Amino acid sequence: MKILVIQNKMGIGDMVIYLPFIEAISKKFNTPVSILVKESSKADQFLKDSNIINKIIILDRNNKLKNGRHEGLAGSYNLARDLKQHDFDKVFIFNSSFRFNLIVRIAGIKSIHQYSLLQKKDQHVIEAAKELLRTSLGLNVESDPKILISSQAVQEAKSKYKINNDEKNILLGIGGSGTTKRIPAVIFIKLIHLITQKYKCKFFLATGKNNQEQEILKEILDTEFKNECYELDNLSLAETLPIIKNCDISICNDSSFSHLSSGLGIKTIVLMADTPLLYGSYSPRMYPIIPDGEDTVTHDTLGKERISPYKVFEKLKSILG
Repeated sequence: MKILVIQNKMGIGDMVIYLPFIEAISKKFNTPVSILVKESSKADQFLKDSNIINKIIILDRNNKLKNGRHEGLAGSYNLARDLKQHDFDKVFIFNSSFRFNLIVRIAGIKSIHQYSLLQKKDQHVIEAAKELLRTSLGLNVESDPKILISSQAVQEAKSKYKINNDEKNILLGIGGSGTTKRIPAVIFIKLIHLITQKYKCKFFLATGKNNQEQEILKEILDTEFKNECYELDNLSLAETLPIIKNCDISICNDSSFSHLSSGLGIKTIVLMADTPLLYGSYSPRMYPIIPDGEDTVTHDTLGKERISPYKVFEKLKSILG
């Protein structure tokens, strides 16, 4: 049986969130599945060692030039034609799009499982997926994403970066996709100070190439802790994952690194400044920290200046024991 899963959200985090549901489908039918995803999900970089996915098909739309192969009416036809070549028997569509429903019908896929059509408003990212598999397959799926990478890559990273058990190896996910999510460098610097007072540490700093992210990175490296810090911004995602897997713990902004870290099995403290709490608490390995003065966090909380390094440190101590 050939099965397709359509997950058309943009981010790495979204891709990670849907992994338990893709895994459940694969196990139910005892076969790896194909996935249709956007290039921005980076699925090809962090799912290449997955045993539940055998093919990654890129949905070529929503680029800046709006000239992707799957854009518009002609693009819908192209996508249907592309999917038809794979001769899929069954499809699971993790959205309410009538467009995708029509495309897979044109592609000749007979068995279609999808969210209720045209019901996107206020749709819960996890509960909707749970309900789809509960009603279509009778499965109760827990939100516990797992990312597999080769043990050889993990050992090679351990050797290359001289990672050893005599010190605490800590991922600091200091980057973030939006300005309001990026915790100021001064808070990370204070946190590093607190941690190094108690533990012998090596810090791996994960960020992107955005100017503001690079400024935060520079501020941290321009301190007395420079020799304990190793920047990862020049590495590919595939090169970064084995390093994360070697870490004892992660402390991350609400960013792709918090999702990847927890998916790799690393206990992850998530600094939630301006995004619904769900995105930093859906995994049993996530430990959210919210801004001082707040009972919860959502869009427009704007709390990045109120993340307490002392609260983060206390949480880290309790996790490390």
